[in-house]
Amino acid sequence: MTPSSTERPSPVVGVGVVLLRADGALLIGHRVKHGEPESWCLPGGHVEAGETFETAAVRETAEESGITAVTDPEVFALAFHTNGLRTEVTAGVLARVTADDVVATTPEPEVFDSWVWAQPEDLPAPLFPASAALLAALRNVGAPDGWTLYEATAQPPALSRSFGEHHH
Repeated sequence: MTPSSTERPSPVVGVGVVLLRADGALLIGHRVKHGEPESWCLPGGHVEAGETFETAAVRETAEESGITAVTDPEVFALAFHTNGLRTEVTAGVLARVTADDVVATTPEPEVFDSWVWAQPEDLPAPLFPASAALLAALRNVGAPDGWTLYEATAQPPALSRSFGEHHH
């Protein structure tokens, strides 16, 4: 390693989970982590050694919201944070709850103090930056400043019908 490469922070690989109910609402939490501005955030976090994006998505959803009734996780996009001091890659994982009466809890109250189910076109603000990038990818709108989005090849065909194209 060169001296300059040892001074750079290690890359961060994470997941953000778009957890859907049958009515199209997604789970979003009020993030209150010390040292960060309050924001609204998808469930997610760092991918641990040996995990796939999908496995990490299911684990992080359970750890942060208490919800274990998760099915059909599938990567829909990768979001790269391109203007920070370190490389950050966040995989967007679309998943569904197995029952619509699932209730989120706050097992990590120092990170999330509440969870709500919101329609994608009516989300609370401000959004956590990685969540904003993944939701932009899901709605097929441009990446927020400082982010580059890559669509996954296995995107479900119903996705565009579920987000952003219907108006009530």
